Amino acid sequence: MADSSPTVGELFKANAVTDDEVNAAVEAYLTDFEAGIFSIADGYVVDVDAAVVKHLWASHVIANEESSPGLRRTAVRTAILLAPAREA
Repeated sequence: MADSSPTVGELFKANAVTDDEVNAAVEAYLTDFEAGIFSIADGYVVDVDAAVVKHLWASHVIANEESSPGLRRTAVRTAILLAPAREA
């Protein structure tokens, strides 16, 4: 059975998730690489750790000690936007 959960990006496009909420999820991950489940918006959660681990580019950027803070932030944001959001 296919996962029918919307992605964080789909919720963002539908204005159900704000830019500030996505940024908070990014900061949560960058502060604690094992942040786990994050309440992304009212009624939705996202596993930020799994989002980065499952996104090949983001996981490589985070593992590379020479990656700039801006590149890290962009990679994590991309992974989170592509990750499925679950109802809380």
